[in-house]
Amino acid sequence: MNIRIKLPTLHEHQLKLKESKAKRKVVRAGRRGGKTVCAAVIAVDTFINGTRVLYAAPTSEQVGKFWYEVTTALEPLFELPTFKKNESESFIEQTGTELRLKCKTAWNADTLRGDFAGLLILDEYQLMNEDTWEVVGAPMLLDTDGDAIFIYTPPSLRSAGMSKAHDPRHAAKMFRNAQADASGRWEAFTWSSHDNPYISRVALSEIIQDMSRKSYQQEILGQDDELELSWLVYNMFDEGFCKKEREEIPKNWHIYSGHDFGTSNPAALFVAQDPATGQFWEFKEYFPGSGVSIYKQVEEFRRITEGYRVMGSWGGSHQEEGIRNAYTAHGWPIREPKWNRLNEQLERVTSMMERNKIFIFKDLTLRLEELMNCTWAPDTEGNRTDKIKNEAKFHLNAASRYLYCNFTPETAIKQQPMAQYISGWIDQRGGKGWTKRRY
Repeated sequence: MNIRIKLPTLHEHQLKLKESKAKRKVVRAGRRGGKTVCAAVIAVDTFINGTRVLYAAPTSEQVGKFWYEVTTALEPLFELPTFKKNESESFIEQTGTELRLKCKTAWNADTLRGDFAGLLILDEYQLMNEDTWEVVGAPMLLDTDGDAIFIYTPPSLRSAGMSKAHDPRHAAKMFRNAQADASGRWEAFTWSSHDNPYISRVALSEIIQDMSRKSYQQEILGQDDELELSWLVYNMFDEGFCKKEREEIPKNWHIYSGHDFGTSNPAALFVAQDPATGQFWEFKEYFPGSGVSIYKQVEEFRRITEGYRVMGSWGGSHQEEGIRNAYTAHGWPIREPKWNRLNEQLERVTSMMERNKIFIFKDLTLRLEELMNCTWAPDTEGNRTDKIKNEAKFHLNAASRYLYCNFTPETAIKQQPMAQYISGWIDQRGGKGWTKRRY
């Protein structure tokens, strides 16, 4: 029996994507630009040529669109007794083999688990958590040396509430890296909604009339907001080099902590310094929420640093001496930062980041999320100011500033243990419980 499969006609930009030999393809395009249709065509072509395909998107609506396209194209195939379509679980397979085309809803590593593929397509990738690819997607292609396609539209305020990403710009950063790749393994593709000749020009014009300029650039032209990327306060942090997998901190490394006070959202950041290199390694974030007493906080600080030598802690503004004294009275001395002006603190943090002296473990998700979402505030005319937008909500960033501003970027300042230079009350374990000792 001869089976004839009819596929949609692709436009110029879609054809370039389909014909690409790159193992990793990153697609940035406007709404209704034909991204999902192109993905369906590639999936069908790959499947009928004997390769297992997995398509994932973060919403059932998007999965439904893709499923409609592939099942419509493959309808003649279902006349054969060896092929089966499962509507409830959204897969097509050849019985007695591992050949399968499956669609599923996924937005993070856990929801993508449990499969393998020769071609993995992640649609609306900007709304997925980064670990979707890093933790599960990449490993599932190892056995087949498979290919991956990442499809996204630049995120807008409309889609921000749907995103599961820690870094809302992670897809844009992947796109830029693909553009810069010279090995041929990665390739970047981009087109606008206007480049799709199969959509209504009238409808597109009507939609545009109701959109802001920024939304038009992102959702129709498919342009990343490069201005917003350049407005990131910590854009000099090199994720590729300085974001690391969890490792054990050696016991001889020096431990420091930075603290942001507040009854509602106290925060602390614990950092280890390699005495040989002067590099700082952020290994623990503390963000307990409201209602936790200073006594309980200090107990947790001791647990986090047990077995290590704590060299110093800093936190708070000049006006918060009373809170610092309260922590000191409970046995955790906190000093006033050397520099109190925010921009003076930032200058030292960013200088260290430029020199790749600050490393952060990947499982410090709250810290990384703050880092990737901290931008400069605009003035009334839209120009960048030297003030941080919504600065009060970045508690771990503040804790890091309070800590790092006490060090010079070029050298590592050698500190003595807390008890040797802190003036105040230090709790020490006595034979009959806690006793006070003045230094």
